[in-house]
Amino acid sequence: MGDDLQDLTGTTYERTRLRDARFTWVDLSGSWIREADLTGVRMRGVEMADVEIDGELQNVVINGVDVAPLIEAELERRDPDYAKMKPKDADGFREAWEVLERRWGETVDHARSLDPALLHERVDDEWSFIETLRHLCYATDAWVNRVYLGDPDPWSPLDLPFTSLRSFPWSHEKDVRPTLDEVLELRADRQATVRRVLAEVTDAELAEHTEPVEGEGWPPADRYPVAEALSIVVNEEWHHRRYAERDLAVLGSR
Repeated sequence: MGDDLQDLTGTTYERTRLRDARFTWVDLSGSWIREADLTGVRMRGVEMADVEIDGELQNVVINGVDVAPLIEAELERRDPDYAKMKPKDADGFREAWEVLERRWGETVDHARSLDPALLHERVDDEWSFIETLRHLCYATDAWVNRVYLGDPDPWSPLDLPFTSLRSFPWSHEKDVRPTLDEVLELRADRQATVRRVLAEVTDAELAEHTEPVEGEGWPPADRYPVAEALSIVVNEEWHHRRYAERDLAVLGSR
């Protein structure tokens, strides 16, 4: 890089659209990228070392090799339960939820072994353990109570939506700090709802679409494939438990 380098070290970009931008001779070492859509990105002549990527990968080609299937296979090898998180029929959904409830029970036991104050602490600015549980309550309200069961107003004040959602159709206090037991009470109710839904769902229903979504909130008003709506909840539950375990290990080491 020449003497005409524009130095923007330490700059923070939030809610910025850079579609079809061109970056040439750019130093991104030490950067953090969160909640980013990198669909269609092309990188040439890059140097990548000590890089950590966590997200949804599909058609990710590195040096001519699509690495996404390789990563999926390795994740399944490390944890055979992961393969159950892609259910194809009603029995598969029931098995996946049984696994998730068991694994989350272990994670909650892990969390209870820590100082309660740590459960409000963020690691690398990711959600705290309490915030993670609140978000999963929100995911259930959005995709099961609202989309699948048709409740136009399923929201709890403790629901925590994804970061980019700015408008809340319910009374929302972003700085609320509920105790673990307070959140687990709401969480138990939402888990019971999913358990009941999956106990009753059939293969035929999974192939159908929901009735049109009503009321304010995410996702937008539309009809959705039942299998897709329920799969989103399974996916959220699995990955957020993984993130929670990762961060609890960091907190426990302190």
